[in-house]
Amino acid sequence: MMSTPTTRRGLLAGGAALLAAPALAPPAFSQAGWPDRPIRLIVPFGAGGAIDTLSRTVAARFPEHANGQTLVVENRPGAGGAIAGAYVSLQRPDGLTLMMSDVGANSIAKEMNPNLSYDPMTAFTPIIHLVSLPGALIAHPDVPQRTVPEIIAAAKARPDGFTFSSAGNGNGSHLFMELFLRRAGIRMVHVPYRSGAEMVTALVRGDAQFGFPTVSSALNMVRDGRARAVAVSWPGGTPLLPGIPALEQDLPGFNTAVWHGIVAPAGMERGLVLRINEVFGKIAAMPEVAESVYRQQAGRMVGGTPEEFASFIRRDNETWTPIIREGNIRSE
Repeated sequence: MMSTPTTRRGLLAGGAALLAAPALAPPAFSQAGWPDRPIRLIVPFGAGGAIDTLSRTVAARFPEHANGQTLVVENRPGAGGAIAGAYVSLQRPDGLTLMMSDVGANSIAKEMNPNLSYDPMTAFTPIIHLVSLPGALIAHPDVPQRTVPEIIAAAKARPDGFTFSSAGNGNGSHLFMELFLRRAGIRMVHVPYRSGAEMVTALVRGDAQFGFPTVSSALNMVRDGRARAVAVSWPGGTPLLPGIPALEQDLPGFNTAVWHGIVAPAGMERGLVLRINEVFGKIAAMPEVAESVYRQQAGRMVGGTPEEFASFIRRDNETWTPIIREGNIRSE
């Protein structure tokens, strides 16, 4: 899930103030020597998805910049990322356990489930924003409307006459579409599924007319004609979908993306935060990593400081909170 990719530069509360908080426990080893043993990277979804692919791309280059140590990817899926988030929130802030962050686990989880055992905005130390992935508004080929204005006009003429599929309540594919509907002033019937694969299959079958997956998830079915791309969620579109306009052309200010980064348990000592940021920043700056992420996921590497990532997460939470509350969206 998700905010603007142009912002250059869980989870945490009020930005830099949290980063300056005293450590809950001393680092397990010296900051300068980090890491001197393998590090665990907790991934909030199962193997094979976009966030898992990114995690393994990063892990493959980790030893080059981390004293030859390995980054061990550990998948802990479930509850829209909240299972992984709850686990990481209970770990020591010693640099031994990190998390590949996601909008669900590390921004909006408490809004989605008020009974959650942790608060994403206070439970984590943000380290670095790694990547942003654009979404694409797609339609079943039989849908006659081919542009955003045509879709909006048809939906206004037939309130609740269209359906859209998503990968589950609160998933990026759900939130992106809810944002589109609110900005456009229209309604559609939401049909949630359990995964991105089921969401795409439903749209291809014609069980839903629209969807808002990531560009990487949509590419194959768009290229072979099983779905039609209508617009892309960030400015300028993407060369991977040539000729497909950006949504902001018809809905000014529409600029959002799925995002991932590195976070740690809350209370990490400042020097260790900066050391870990340095290591992952070097990985993010590698041209071959950027090329791999772009080729596989249509994504852009971001990088930046812990403070920039903290501010980004806070803005992301502020973007989605009113949409979740107004739509009474809850975890399944």
